[in-house]
Amino acid sequence: MIVLASQSASRKAMLEAAGVPFEARSSDVDEGEIKRELIGVPGCQVAQILAEAKAMPVSAAMPGRLVLGGDSLVEVCGRSFDKPVSRAQAAEHLAFFSGQTMLLHSAAVLMRDGAVTWRHCETAKLQVRRLSDSFIDSYLDREWPAVSGCVGVFRIEALGVQLFERIEGSHFTVLGMPLLALLGALREAGELAA
Repeated sequence: MIVLASQSASRKAMLEAAGVPFEARSSDVDEGEIKRELIGVPGCQVAQILAEAKAMPVSAAMPGRLVLGGDSLVEVCGRSFDKPVSRAQAAEHLAFFSGQTMLLHSAAVLMRDGAVTWRHCETAKLQVRRLSDSFIDSYLDREWPAVSGCVGVFRIEALGVQLFERIEGSHFTVLGMPLLALLGALREAGELAA
């Protein structure tokens, strides 16, 4: 059984649906501090570094166990975005995203005894349609505060699908984890039947 170094509902749901036995442990990491040190670093690399940072304390506390860390990062027009801290900031993000191409980087890292055994990142390309102010307001009326914990201010499995006119990349990557590659790594590690 692996250990998920996260309380992310989306990552838990993906692992459960895929039949991966796991237990979840919280990992307190100051993502903002790490990101400030990574200005100019490519998005996928930042997501992998954050995934590793989340897995590290859990791995140190659970010797011998295989720990999964994950992270997602959104970039629009070369600027990275964090989860919105308020409804007003969510509206600002959505207005900025309007009509733009969003790159969503989702990374996963496996670690045992503090050492990375596997890492992977995938990028999905999402074309945001033109969003009117009235749509943004009605969208947030229905989705806030559920999307407050979502980088990109959307849940693709809910009303967030209405933000986009085209999506290129894995559905799992958009949900926040490169699941197919992860399943392959877990089979190689003997955690899943081959």
